[in-house]
Amino acid sequence: MNMSKLTAAFANNFLGHAPLWYSTTIITFLVINPIVLYVAGPFVAGWFLMIQFIFTLAMALKCYPLQPGGLLALQSIILGLASPEKVYEEILINFPVILLLMFMVAGIYFMKELLLFIFSNLIVKIHSKIKLSLMFSISAAFLSAFLDALTVTAVIISVVVGFYGVYHRFASAKDSIVDHDHTNDASVNEQHRKDLTEFRSFLRNIVMHGAVGTALGGVTTLVGEPQNLLIAHTMSWHFGEFFLRMAPVTMPVLAVGLLTCVLVEKLALFGYGAKLPDSVRAVLENHSNHEADSRDERGKARIITQAVVGVVLIMALAFHVAEIGLIGLTVIILLTALNGVISEHQIGKAFEEALPFTALLCVFFSIVAVIHEQHLFQPVINWTLSMTGSTQLVAFFVANGLLSAISDNVFVATIYISEAQKAFEAGVITQEQYNLTAVAINTGTNIPSIATPNGQAAFLFLLTSAMSSLIRLSYIEMVILAAPYTITMSLMGLLAVIFLL
Repeated sequence: MNMSKLTAAFANNFLGHAPLWYSTTIITFLVINPIVLYVAGPFVAGWFLMIQFIFTLAMALKCYPLQPGGLLALQSIILGLASPEKVYEEILINFPVILLLMFMVAGIYFMKELLLFIFSNLIVKIHSKIKLSLMFSISAAFLSAFLDALTVTAVIISVVVGFYGVYHRFASAKDSIVDHDHTNDASVNEQHRKDLTEFRSFLRNIVMHGAVGTALGGVTTLVGEPQNLLIAHTMSWHFGEFFLRMAPVTMPVLAVGLLTCVLVEKLALFGYGAKLPDSVRAVLENHSNHEADSRDERGKARIITQAVVGVVLIMALAFHVAEIGLIGLTVIILLTALNGVISEHQIGKAFEEALPFTALLCVFFSIVAVIHEQHLFQPVINWTLSMTGSTQLVAFFVANGLLSAISDNVFVATIYISEAQKAFEAGVITQEQYNLTAVAINTGTNIPSIATPNGQAAFLFLLTSAMSSLIRLSYIEMVILAAPYTITMSLMGLLAVIFLL
């Protein structure tokens, strides 16, 4: 046996096709972490580990974060920074989110024909980029106020992948009946490459407007985000009361968010302003017309069925008739039973998008367990609680925003609302201050957290989806595109906390 060749084979197999510098960096992390733990202790080692995990998210286009992030998570457990029991507890607490990913995202897959029908017509008929951007943002905000941001994000991904696939097939001169790999540009004709690049920029703009829209709407109601429901339950606020208490902050932020959408497109700032090439619009329009002309009675029946199930989905989610993931499973059952999808292979394709992210999310909860067990945020929590009056509200908003941007907003909200509850029960803060604190915590975890993809599960899902590599939406690109929204919405939220609460 040639040991040098075998050693080289092991080295080449590590993280697959990831660049050598990236593989070397991950190995370096794994080597220095035990040293940092021994020299500086678990608190510092925990922070090192969290920063390293964020790095794996930032490099998602170099290597899917599940593998390098998973190795870091496994090492954290081996080193005793978190216990397997605590990881399981974190996953169990967030099981509704996992259930949602497993079934709701797959359910949306079976509505793709309807979504493409609706949005294809909109995108070819609305020629104004500003109007189209506003439509995506407002639609995402409205839906996220009643549905879950992850569900709405799944819709956006399905629509964008559908658009991209239509043009990529055309640019590759492939017939519609031929299997086509739209992840490979090798067959794209030279004359179409420039238009494809511009089309990617256009789709990146639209996707980010929609993603920010999910945050704008998600913060307003108790069903918009998981932490909203947690805070509402702690405070005993019903749907209407939650909306009204948040409104002094959320409504000005909504207005500023939509105004930002208009300005960045009009002034072409931060990578926005990309236009849909006329040649691409013509392809999409021809495809839309061809689909309409060739749609037989069975096709029309599928569209009608998907529309009816879509209404049932919205009503079921709005009235919370069951856990969101179970509603998604219901959608899968109805659409596969009524639309002629019968094979295991057909159904299995629907789960390809969500399950890798589900696994990644479980790894993420392992890092959250480290944060929890090593009390990484405790100094910030103590600093916040040491303040009083309006200064304390500002501190809650800022601290929750910063911590949510680097970790997980559900986790941060859970910690802060429990600490606020303890302070209220101990008589440290009044009932009025307690109510205002809950508003500051909720808006703080929802609004500034759009700064990075790891701040919100919907943004992380967007980054790690197959769509992101198709349209070249990297971690850094997401941060840049989110930056104008982060600045304007966070400042408006901060001003509202100071002057309107």
